[in-house]
Amino acid sequence: MSNNDVAVLGVGMHPWGKWGHSFVKYGVAAARTALDDSGVDWNDVDLIVGGETVRNGYGGYVAGATFAQALGWNGARVATSYAACATGAQALDTARARILAGLSDVALVVGADTTPKGFLAPVAGERWDDPDWLRFRLMGMTNPAYFALNARRRIDLYGATAEDFAAVKVKNAKHGLSNPNARYRKEVSAADVLASPVVADPLHLLDICATSDGGAAIILTSMEYARKKGIADPVRIKAISTVTPTFPQTIMDMPNFSTESASAVPAPERTFKESIGDAAYEEAGISPEDVDVAEVYDLATSVELDWIEDLGLCKRGEAEHLLRAGDTTIGGRIPVNPSGGLACFGEAVPAQALAQVCELTWQLRGQAEGRQVEGARVGITANQGLFGHGSSVIVSV
Repeated sequence: MSNNDVAVLGVGMHPWGKWGHSFVKYGVAAARTALDDSGVDWNDVDLIVGGETVRNGYGGYVAGATFAQALGWNGARVATSYAACATGAQALDTARARILAGLSDVALVVGADTTPKGFLAPVAGERWDDPDWLRFRLMGMTNPAYFALNARRRIDLYGATAEDFAAVKVKNAKHGLSNPNARYRKEVSAADVLASPVVADPLHLLDICATSDGGAAIILTSMEYARKKGIADPVRIKAISTVTPTFPQTIMDMPNFSTESASAVPAPERTFKESIGDAAYEEAGISPEDVDVAEVYDLATSVELDWIEDLGLCKRGEAEHLLRAGDTTIGGRIPVNPSGGLACFGEAVPAQALAQVCELTWQLRGQAEGRQVEGARVGITANQGLFGHGSSVIVSV
């Protein structure tokens, strides 16, 4: 294992909500907050990496250049990344790679989105070779529909209940109460969740995250630059995993429609989602037992339970036991989503993975007022994007 550390000198967010403005406004606000937090001068930034937002016209497709222009051209290199919900981590990895290669010293990574109300839908038009278009048109496979299939799988395999799913929402809503960037800051009860309309059985409306506007940004630098700034012990990115699946995929990974046979080639040792976290642990040189806090993808309450297991924070089928014991709440053995998670934020797709790293940075600095995980020194994130995308980031002090 080589030392792939880079420093997180600044983080910033624009609060999530439904503001009705351009994604550029949210990204610029987050970037300026991150710059202020870092103490880095804009003219020192030599790389801007933007998270692409496909819903926001040409400016969204070339997000790196869009943010660079909006902040004021300074001659920096530019890149744009897209990996669905893993976009922010892929953008962060692009910046990290150039820093570690010695091609950059100071990078600004920005993700922001303006989303429509309701389910995220494919780009308009008939595209019979586009799997995202096909999953909607052939199967009616909106995000809540396949979340529900995975939830049903947990019920059948591990004895999960609708009350367990509701308890995830209750926990995250409580965590998000003091988060100034969260859209939803209100306690809910399990009864509230179970009384909300069923969207896709067994998931209720309050089990599923909304779509939101919002932005997040990170100033990433070389360790040498951080030392020159007088910061001897910054929060560090220890690993970023963006691995793809391994053939054959014998477990259905929605929204893909099929699995692959293991009759000729043995099934891989780990599932796709397990391999995402495993690669991050290997690169960072740590194990799940070293993790103090986790920010995971909770587009639905049941999905959070899956990720707790996929990251090795407990054995397969034991996530409900951790939840019921209070181990995943602040003050428990392994707090999960102290930010409130997407349950409190909603989806602003290119910003989500960056927002998780922002939260872990505040946690590791001891700056997460009202939701602090005491003594946190190592944090991990997890996201799954569509069709073979996924990410995990390990942050430490």
